[in-house]
Parts: sequence; structure tokens; C-alpha cells
Amino acid sequence: MSNDRAYIHEFIDIRGAHRANYMHHMAANWSPMAQEDRKQSCFGIWAVVGTTGPWPQVCNIWEEPGLDGLARSLTGENVGQGLQDPKLERWWKEAAEFRRGGFDRVLLPAPWSPTLDESLSTGIRAEVCTHEIIKVTPGTAREALDLVRSHAIEAYEPHGWTLAGAWWTTMRDEDEIIVLWALPDGYAAWASGEHAQFSDSAVLSWRAEMRALATDWHRILLAAAPLCPWRTGRQPHRNDRIDWQDPS
Repeated sequence: MSNDRAYIHEFIDIRGAHRANYMHHMAANWSPMAQEDRKQSCFGIWAVVGTTGPWPQVCNIWEEPGLDGLARSLTGENVGQGLQDPKLERWWKEAAEFRRGGFDRVLLPAPWSPTLDESLSTGIRAEVCTHEIIKVTPGTAREALDLVRSHAIEAYEPHGWTLAGAWWTTMRDEDEIIVLWALPDGYAAWASGEHAQFSDSAVLSWRAEMRALATDWHRILLAAAPLCPWRTGRQPHRNDRIDWQDPS
């Protein structure tokens, strides 16, 4: 089945000790509304593991019904004097207490990259993921994704790494891909995969092939938020809320 979705990828910078508050606010207070109003799925919410990347930081990925669906969402969102949906005024104010900025990307998947539902239907659960940003020679992003399919998936399988998503970043010169690996065995699987970077012939072959295209390669670890679908096996819903209600 070909993946026809579009994805929003976000790195969010957190204020002080508010990471838990922010992750809950996104999952329990934003996602149920977005599912209903925008047909937007919460692909995942994770804390960036500070030992491997910036901190305190959160990574969100949202699954949209294609670019046309994302366009409809943006049409309804960027309205009013503040270019924010008035229905979400209270939500935005509370979110501002927990975050201080971020950086978003719009992603398109490799046709063979699984949707969230396809992954979860296999029964896979993962409290830890490995997240890779690979910058490549302009114009070669989709060629790089082909290498992920032909080399990386099989190479990492013995180490407990399962492909969760493979995307290229739009609105650039086709010069960046993002690859997400689910690690059901957690940090032990990460360690096995890291050892393999220097000792496993299949992983070494994959890295050699990708180096012909790559200009930069950065890998971090992500820890699933309490309501992340990769941890719970389901979308967040209204019953997950603790102390917040719609302003309507």
C-alpha cells in the first residue's frame, strides 16, 4: 500500500522544567481536537534524550491527509488578527507557558514508508526511537530513501531496529531525509546498533553506500511521551485530559 500522507515534523524548545506539561498539553489537549477538526493524527510525541541531542527539547510528528489536507488545516488556522484560530486562543496561551520556540518541517514519505496505523496494526510498541537527519547532495533525497529501503532496513533488523518512517523534507532542494527507527527493546537495541556502525558488515555496507550522497548525518534518541501512540498503541483522546477543556 502506497503512503499518500503528508507529515509535520517539529522540534520544540521547552521552557525550564515544563517538558512533561508540554507533552501532555499537545497529546491530551491538542490532538483530540486536531483529529476531529483536521483529520490530523498524532504520529508521535517524544522527549529528545539530552545525552544525544539538544535539551530540553520535544519532537512531534503529525500525520496529515496529504498536502491538500494540510492546506485545508492551514487555511483554518491562520486567521484573525493574530493569525491564530480564535477557537484555540486559550490553548495557545497555555502552550506559550511551556515552550519558547521551535522549528518545523513539512515531510513527504517514501511510498513504502508505513503509516502510523500500519505500524501499530503489527503490534509493535516502542518507548525509544532512533531519529536520523541525513543531509544529502541537492536533488538526491529520494535516491537516498531508496538506499534506506534496499540496504538499511535489512542491515539494522538483527539489532532490533524497525523502520517507523522514512521521509524527505519538502520546500528544500531535495537535500534532506529523516529516518525514524522504532526500538522495541529500548536502549539495549540502540547500543547494539551503534556497535554495528563499526563492526557489522551489512551496516558498514549501508553506510558506505549512503556516504556517496550524504553531506551530514546526525542521529539522536527519542523517548516516547506517556501518551505517544508508539507507547500506548492508540491515538490520544479526550478522556486523557487532566485539567483542560475546550474554550467553546
